[in-house]
Amino acid sequence: MELPQDILMSIFSTLEILELIRAGSVCNSWRSAYTSICSLGHCKPQQTPCLLYTFESGGTKATGLYSLAEKKAYMLTLLDPALPSRFIIGSSHGWIITADERSELHLVNPITGKQIALPPVTTIEQLSIARSGDDKWTWLPPHKDYEDCIFRDGLLYALTSEGEIHEYDLSGPAITRKIVLNKVKGFTCENMYIVRAPCGDLLQVWRSYDPLDDEDEDALDDLEADHDDESYVWNTTMIKVHKVDLVARMLVEACDLGENVLILGHNQSLCLRADEYPLLKANHVYFSDDRELYIKGCKNGCRDIGVFNLENNCAEEIVSPQLWSNWPPPVWMTPNARKISLETHSL
Repeated sequence: MELPQDILMSIFSTLEILELIRAGSVCNSWRSAYTSICSLGHCKPQQTPCLLYTFESGGTKATGLYSLAEKKAYMLTLLDPALPSRFIIGSSHGWIITADERSELHLVNPITGKQIALPPVTTIEQLSIARSGDDKWTWLPPHKDYEDCIFRDGLLYALTSEGEIHEYDLSGPAITRKIVLNKVKGFTCENMYIVRAPCGDLLQVWRSYDPLDDEDEDALDDLEADHDDESYVWNTTMIKVHKVDLVARMLVEACDLGENVLILGHNQSLCLRADEYPLLKANHVYFSDDRELYIKGCKNGCRDIGVFNLENNCAEEIVSPQLWSNWPPPVWMTPNARKISLETHSL
């Protein structure tokens, strides 16, 4: 006896995207419910982030997706065969941003395979924006060394390498900028992020690394001579979270994330409620490798990817053995799909 379509659709609307797609391949009635869910946009809104990466398959590069929700890896088959050779710059709202061999930028939806060419890179300088339909980038008031940015409700918050936060108002005919947080004195870290918490607060997150797991200075000296060596490993050893007090224009260190989760890397920095993502660990940070060292072309060095426990300041691997190739570096992305073609590949 088949379940009525409305009941199937009610069940399917609670599934993760990858579970939903597999359910849609079971039989004709399930496929019909799956198609309706996708066309109406009734997929589960809280999709758990996945790790997008490349790997060797049959002597060629393939693209994979590791599901944190299922602890399972998939091969993506809808993507442009050239994608594994591109550099992945970032991800946001289900799209990844890639650069091809000519440095031209493309938005790519890894789930559907759809691609959108962005305006020419020759029109970019420092921090720039492009709206839908633009044929060139719009330069924002010049400033160097931005580490991260976040956009919401017409406001773009950009974080500098010195901890300063600039607010760009993009809602009017003229773009304006003001400083909402001054430079942070006496801090040291390798990476900084700006994140909006579920409660609406802005967070500034600091991340630091240490080389290797031992104190062999001779080995470290040898590795520093060749940053592109597979044995050159830097591990995340410190992550600190601060609330940005926009009224007092100061940082307030947070002891922990409470019931929230952070997702950090080349992706849009995310802060999620653990009760809405029950398969993620509260007060933990899921991180991928986004050090400037690798942006500059070190392709063979091992990637620093894992989950950091803010209670005991310890990190552990996401999955073992490693699924991904070291280049291009893996990136977190949140699925946003209408259709997908998947094959499970061995862990």
